[in-house]
Amino acid sequence: MQFRAGCPDCRARFELPAGALRLAVGGSSRTTFYSFTCPECGSAVRKPAGERIVELLSGGGVSTLRLQPKT
Repeated sequence: MQFRAGCPDCRARFELPAGALRLAVGGSSRTTFYSFTCPECGSAVRKPAGERIVELLSGGGVSTLRLQPKT
């Protein structure tokens, strides 16, 4: 599966395979995000992921890391 993405640094728009994305799911919206490396400029990109994005990415085969809350 391919996902459309964009780089906030170089403004490139592109499609990435599921293997190029990482999803981190935390206990709040601030700790739930997805990340990738821009294929155009090489920047590490991290963007917030709401419920819909989490559903799409996890359902599309993106590797998901479940973050544990601090105790």
